[in-house]
Amino acid sequence: MHALRAWLILWVLTLAGCTGVPEGVQPVRGFDLARYLGTWHEIARLDHSFERGLTQVTATYRLRDDGGIDVLNRGYDPLKQIWKEADGRAYFIGEPQVASLKVSFFGPFYGGYHVFALDPDYRWALISGPSREYFWILAREKSLPPATLSKLLEKARQAGFDTRSLIYPQPSVGPQADSGTTFP
Repeated sequence: MHALRAWLILWVLTLAGCTGVPEGVQPVRGFDLARYLGTWHEIARLDHSFERGLTQVTATYRLRDDGGIDVLNRGYDPLKQIWKEADGRAYFIGEPQVASLKVSFFGPFYGGYHVFALDPDYRWALISGPSREYFWILAREKSLPPATLSKLLEKARQAGFDTRSLIYPQPSVGPQADSGTTFP
């Protein structure tokens, strides 16, 4: 857990004050926080040291008393055979109907968290950080139908994200999963 916290600190310090939205990425409007709260499974992500090697990654969002959001990121480290967790908090950057937030896992330093595509039934979401180096596909279930995943990957490509570099932290998830490949 200390290693994950150290990585998150490094990440947050790197992003300190970086809450902007990448050019051409538009956060979802008409966002309903109450529907977004709860647990999401990480389907895919770009690689970063703070999540490196983790599988079965989830993000759980809960409403805070101050109107913000508690964030609990959790993942399994199969090499060490332990679960790692990171607690954070998030706040809307502007109007709460626009899915553009700032998130912090360490003190007053925040990084951008922007939902730029969202299923009408809140079953999946595409998330960008403050640059195209940060990207996640989240879903309510541990996997997505192949056709849905393919469409989301195309949306991400069109938005300028390097989908060839994605990591799929759930077993048997991803474009190559049908070939018997299991992703770490």
